[in-house]
Amino acid sequence: MAMTDLVIRSRRVVLEDGARPATIHIRTGLIVGVSGFDDVPAGFRVDDAGDLAVMPGIVDTHVHINEPGRTGWEGFETATRAAAAGGVTTIVEMPLNSIPATTSVEAFAAKRRAGAGKCFVDVGFWGGVVPGNATELPGLWAAGAFGFKCFLVPSGVAEFAHVTDTDLRAAMPTLASLGAPLLAHAELPGPIDAASARIGTSDPRRYATYLATRPKTAENDAIALLIELCRQYGVRTHIVHLASSDALGMIGEARASGLPLSVETCPHYLTFAAEDIPDGATAFKCAPPVRERDNRERLWAALAEGTIQMIASDHSPSPPGMKHLETGDFLRAWGGISSLQIALPAAWTGASARGCTLDQLAQWMCRAPARLAGLARKGTIEEGADADLVIWDPDAEFTVDARRLYHRHPVTPYDGRRLRGVIERTYLRGQVVSTGSEPSRIPGGRLLMR
Repeated sequence: MAMTDLVIRSRRVVLEDGARPATIHIRTGLIVGVSGFDDVPAGFRVDDAGDLAVMPGIVDTHVHINEPGRTGWEGFETATRAAAAGGVTTIVEMPLNSIPATTSVEAFAAKRRAGAGKCFVDVGFWGGVVPGNATELPGLWAAGAFGFKCFLVPSGVAEFAHVTDTDLRAAMPTLASLGAPLLAHAELPGPIDAASARIGTSDPRRYATYLATRPKTAENDAIALLIELCRQYGVRTHIVHLASSDALGMIGEARASGLPLSVETCPHYLTFAAEDIPDGATAFKCAPPVRERDNRERLWAALAEGTIQMIASDHSPSPPGMKHLETGDFLRAWGGISSLQIALPAAWTGASARGCTLDQLAQWMCRAPARLAGLARKGTIEEGADADLVIWDPDAEFTVDARRLYHRHPVTPYDGRRLRGVIERTYLRGQVVSTGSEPSRIPGGRLLMR
């Protein structure tokens, strides 16, 4: 450890075996050792965090950046600055909303060109499964995609069509042969179409109207289908943004039977409740929707017991006009929530109120997402890992001011909400990329390959 470039120490370092006093030794961007709190070599740079928590940098595997093609919605520079300010050091970007969508090798190359030199944190990419592109999947995998995302319901953009049972069966053998994970937006159009027809002329400003158009059965039936396909083809299958607690029973049974199935939920499903969303407040619209308070508590319980393995932001911004903020029309508004910069405090606010620990939070937001993407050097504080760290105060509180967030448009349902957990510093490979929630002006992130 005499060759250490930097040591960071704290009385609350969140390690694999829990939070304890420790010193982290860093050389050339890597963690070269973890030792006792008092093991600080003389003459070396020291960041003494005192009682602040030192945790692995957040790994967010569900982020929509939208560049190229829809950079007016969000872009690499704005999204990754927001990430750095929020303690997120690695993101894996979703394949839709950009033009072209990341469903071919050529589109994957265009995505990487668009992001080159603009990122303040490390960024990897999911490829996409759409009807008819099964032959593209091996090339995308070889090019460095971390896995493949699909929608079982219309995605909202024409460039990324949703798949049917038949389309999935065409792609599954290829995914199995590659060993690639399939990430799925699990809603089926049938129950949604039927529910939408039933609402008739109901007031589109009422949140209850929108909620009625996205029934739990749409999620539950889609998850049942994915479990069946997972069982038949053995493909690693990941359910993104779970909102329906009714699906937890079948998910638990599938995992107990040994199926390679994993699940994430999002801070907004763990924070908000349908009963509390004001009519006309379209900043809250997402798909699947935020559901009832009891549903939220069941999601928290499933995290605690391991039925849900991780938390991801599903940062999905759009221009304010697409949210129809002035008219408050939930049926016309874009369904997406911007939360990348505040995902950590949003999750911790709910977790700490329910007696959860920093170690559990690190499992949900660092280790498990890194494993999903196969990022062996991310999401952990141990020898050989990248020195990606967030130093933060889990006991301090702040009020969200959307105008001070770095994503492109200052729209978020968290605006004005009191959250617990203040980010002090973010390190990427041993270099400070944000201080006091103020990100660096020099993009030092890398584009990652599988």
